[in-house]
Amino acid sequence: MFVTTWKTRIRYAETDQMGYCYYGNYAVFFEMGRVEALRSIGIRYRDLEDQGIMLPVAQLEIQYKKPVRYDEEITIETTISDFPQGTRLPFDYKVFNEAGELTTTGRALLVFASTETGRPCPAPESIQIALSPFFS
Repeated sequence: MFVTTWKTRIRYAETDQMGYCYYGNYAVFFEMGRVEALRSIGIRYRDLEDQGIMLPVAQLEIQYKKPVRYDEEITIETTISDFPQGTRLPFDYKVFNEAGELTTTGRALLVFASTETGRPCPAPESIQIALSPFFS
Protein backbone atom coordinates (compact mmCIF):
# COMPACT_ATOMS: atom_id res chain seq x y z
CA MET A 1 0.00 0.00 0.00
CA PHE A 2 1.25 3.50 -0.84
CA VAL A 3 0.12 6.45 1.32
CA THR A 4 1.08 10.13 1.16
CA THR A 5 -0.23 13.33 2.71
CA TRP A 6 -0.44 16.86 1.39
CA LYS A 7 -1.58 19.99 3.22
CA THR A 8 -3.35 23.12 2.08
CA ARG A 9 -5.27 25.96 3.67
CA ILE A 10 -8.86 26.80 2.73
CA ARG A 11 -8.85 30.15 0.94
CA TYR A 12 -11.72 32.63 1.11
CA ALA A 13 -12.49 32.06 -2.59
CA GLU A 14 -13.05 28.35 -1.84
CA THR A 15 -15.91 28.99 0.59
CA ASP A 16 -19.63 29.28 -0.04
CA GLN A 17 -22.21 31.66 1.43
CA MET A 18 -22.39 29.56 4.60
CA GLY A 19 -18.65 29.93 5.19
CA TYR A 20 -17.97 26.27 4.44
CA CYS A 21 -15.52 25.01 1.86
CA TYR A 22 -17.59 24.65 -1.33
CA TYR A 23 -18.26 20.98 -2.08
CA GLY A 24 -16.97 21.17 -5.66
CA ASN A 25 -13.46 22.03 -4.45
CA TYR A 26 -12.91 18.55 -3.05
CA ALA A 27 -12.35 17.07 -6.52
CA VAL A 28 -9.56 19.63 -6.95
CA PHE A 29 -8.08 18.75 -3.54
CA PHE A 30 -8.12 15.07 -4.52
CA GLU A 31 -6.38 15.86 -7.80
CA MET A 32 -3.70 17.85 -6.01
CA GLY A 33 -3.16 15.00 -3.56
CA ARG A 34 -2.96 12.50 -6.42
CA VAL A 35 -0.51 14.59 -8.46
CA GLU A 36 1.75 15.16 -5.45
CA ALA A 37 1.56 11.48 -4.44
CA LEU A 38 2.79 10.40 -7.86
CA ARG A 39 5.39 13.17 -7.92
CA SER A 40 6.76 11.92 -4.59
CA ILE A 41 7.76 8.65 -6.29
CA GLY A 42 9.17 10.32 -9.39
CA ILE A 43 6.11 10.13 -11.65
CA ARG A 44 5.00 13.41 -13.23
CA TYR A 45 1.82 13.77 -15.26
CA ARG A 46 3.82 15.79 -17.80
CA ASP A 47 6.22 12.86 -18.31
CA LEU A 48 3.33 10.43 -18.77
CA GLU A 49 1.78 12.72 -21.36
CA ASP A 50 5.14 12.99 -23.15
CA GLN A 51 5.09 9.16 -23.29
CA GLY A 52 1.63 9.23 -24.89
CA ILE A 53 -0.26 8.28 -21.70
CA MET A 54 -3.08 10.20 -20.05
CA LEU A 55 -5.00 9.40 -16.86
CA PRO A 56 -8.63 10.49 -17.16
CA VAL A 57 -10.94 10.05 -14.18
CA ALA A 58 -13.53 7.38 -14.93
CA GLN A 59 -15.31 7.50 -11.58
CA LEU A 60 -15.36 9.80 -8.55
CA GLU A 61 -17.10 9.25 -5.21
CA ILE A 62 -17.12 11.73 -2.32
CA GLN A 63 -18.65 11.41 1.15
CA TYR A 64 -18.90 14.64 3.15
CA LYS A 65 -18.85 14.02 6.90
CA LYS A 66 -18.02 17.40 8.43
CA PRO A 67 -17.50 20.84 6.87
CA VAL A 68 -14.21 22.69 6.82
CA ARG A 69 -14.10 26.47 6.93
CA TYR A 70 -12.11 29.42 5.68
CA ASP A 71 -8.46 29.51 6.81
CA GLU A 72 -8.49 25.95 8.19
CA GLU A 73 -5.49 23.88 7.22
CA ILE A 74 -6.53 20.51 5.86
CA THR A 75 -4.53 17.37 5.24
CA ILE A 76 -5.35 15.24 2.22
CA GLU A 77 -4.26 11.62 2.64
CA THR A 78 -3.94 9.83 -0.69
CA THR A 79 -3.72 6.04 -0.82
CA ILE A 80 -3.07 3.58 -3.60
CA SER A 81 -4.11 0.28 -2.08
CA ASP A 82 -4.02 -1.85 -5.24
CA PHE A 83 -1.00 -2.39 -7.47
CA PRO A 84 -1.80 -1.07 -10.97
CA GLN A 85 -2.66 -4.00 -13.18
CA GLY A 86 -4.37 -3.69 -16.48
CA THR A 87 -5.69 -0.25 -17.33
CA ARG A 88 -7.03 1.08 -14.00
CA LEU A 89 -5.51 2.86 -11.04
CA PRO A 90 -7.74 3.52 -7.99
CA PHE A 91 -6.98 6.26 -5.45
CA ASP A 92 -8.58 6.60 -2.01
CA TYR A 93 -8.69 9.90 -0.15
CA LYS A 94 -9.25 11.12 3.39
CA VAL A 95 -9.42 14.78 4.36
CA PHE A 96 -8.64 15.79 7.95
CA ASN A 97 -9.16 19.19 9.58
CA GLU A 98 -6.65 20.93 11.87
CA ALA A 99 -7.97 18.97 14.86
CA GLY A 100 -7.21 15.70 13.03
CA GLU A 101 -10.90 14.91 12.54
CA LEU A 102 -11.94 13.06 9.41
CA THR A 103 -14.09 15.44 7.35
CA THR A 104 -14.33 13.84 3.93
CA THR A 105 -13.56 10.57 2.18
CA GLY A 106 -13.39 9.80 -1.50
CA ARG A 107 -12.32 7.42 -4.20
CA ALA A 108 -11.29 8.07 -7.78
CA LEU A 109 -10.78 5.49 -10.46
CA LEU A 110 -8.37 6.58 -13.17
CA VAL A 111 -7.78 4.82 -16.46
CA PHE A 112 -4.51 4.73 -18.37
CA ALA A 113 -5.32 5.81 -21.92
CA SER A 114 -3.42 6.56 -25.10
CA THR A 115 -3.20 10.27 -25.95
CA GLU A 116 -3.38 9.30 -29.64
CA THR A 117 -6.45 7.08 -29.60
CA GLY A 118 -8.13 7.90 -26.30
CA ARG A 119 -8.49 4.16 -25.73
CA PRO A 120 -7.47 2.39 -22.51
CA CYS A 121 -3.96 0.96 -22.44
CA PRO A 122 -1.86 -0.99 -19.92
CA ALA A 123 -0.24 0.77 -16.97
CA PRO A 124 3.18 2.03 -18.07
CA GLU A 125 6.22 0.21 -16.78
CA SER A 126 7.45 3.40 -15.05
CA ILE A 127 4.40 3.40 -12.78
CA GLN A 128 4.73 -0.31 -12.02
CA ILE A 129 8.42 0.08 -11.15
CA ALA A 130 7.82 3.16 -8.98
CA LEU A 131 5.01 1.50 -7.00
CA SER A 132 6.45 -2.02 -6.74
CA PRO A 133 8.40 -1.37 -3.46
CA PHE A 134 5.11 -0.55 -1.72
CA PHE A 135 3.44 -3.80 -2.78
CA SER A 136 6.13 -6.45 -2.34
